[in-house]
Amino acid sequence: MPKKILFFLVLVLVLAGCSKGELLENFSGPVDPENQETILVTVPAGTGSEGIADLLYEKELIQNRLVFKEMAKDTGYDRKFQAGDYALSPSMDLKTIIEKIGTGDVVAARTTSFTIPEGFELVQIIDKMVAAGYGSQEEIMAVITNGEFSYRFMDQVDRTHLLEGFLFPETYTFKEGVTPYEVVDRMLSQFDKVFKDAYYERLTELNLDLHQVITLASIIEREARLDEERALISSVFHNRLAQDMLLESCATVQYVLGERKPVLTYEDIAIESDYNTYKYPGLPPGPIASPGEKSIIAALYPATTDYLFFVVKDEALGSHYFNETYSGHLEDKNRN
Repeated sequence: MPKKILFFLVLVLVLAGCSKGELLENFSGPVDPENQETILVTVPAGTGSEGIADLLYEKELIQNRLVFKEMAKDTGYDRKFQAGDYALSPSMDLKTIIEKIGTGDVVAARTTSFTIPEGFELVQIIDKMVAAGYGSQEEIMAVITNGEFSYRFMDQVDRTHLLEGFLFPETYTFKEGVTPYEVVDRMLSQFDKVFKDAYYERLTELNLDLHQVITLASIIEREARLDEERALISSVFHNRLAQDMLLESCATVQYVLGERKPVLTYEDIAIESDYNTYKYPGLPPGPIASPGEKSIIAALYPATTDYLFFVVKDEALGSHYFNETYSGHLEDKNRN
């Protein structure tokens, strides 16, 4: 029945002295008992009876908005309506629809799991987002370049390096239809949760800023394979920084090369880049990957050592020799 006719019919019934009970009875049945089509209705948070009545009426799931509000009030559900996604049908009567929304009988949202491994570079994260259907490369880059985020740490992020290092590595679950902004925001939100108040206080003790610590943590993430060695590797880099020595990290050169070569050549370590820590002292301009919390902790709390060198001991295990002197370092290299 057309909506206008329904409206005038209700008006006629009211003017004719039709009781409230009769009005509810006349307009509480299904809009179309034969139509089993499932219609997804999203009720936004904070939506009251009137707003829900409008949503349902526009989707032709109820016959009359006034009747909906009156029945919701009579049944006590008018103050219990819950936000969410609901699978409704024109074959449902008014009581069923009201109970579904009043009890929060939402449909199970289809979700996808999305994992960013520790040590992933920004380009790898973007490629994985595209493969997961979370937007095109252009859309994702637009968010990373120009998206506005209000987390505490963002004031210390150098956006010229995009968000390299701050998209926290973790396994996330997203609802179908998630936007590129929501995905990036979730990863930044996780970083905000992980970087505790005590870590900010530690920055002051180290006389380093957040950007520098995450840059160092990203190098540790790419150099370390064993958790028990992270603080030791961190101590090597801290000691070198304190003595104005080159960091000589293979990981920073691999970042420039765009590939993780197992062995670097002399030509590789001579490449011209501010990220080449074989040529330029201090930390590189920005992070080279997304570090996990263990590497962040290692960057903030290095082991107390006099180590200045490390070299792979067991490639399969990922263990290293550590040494205080260059001569000892050469002996360690010759052990392999």
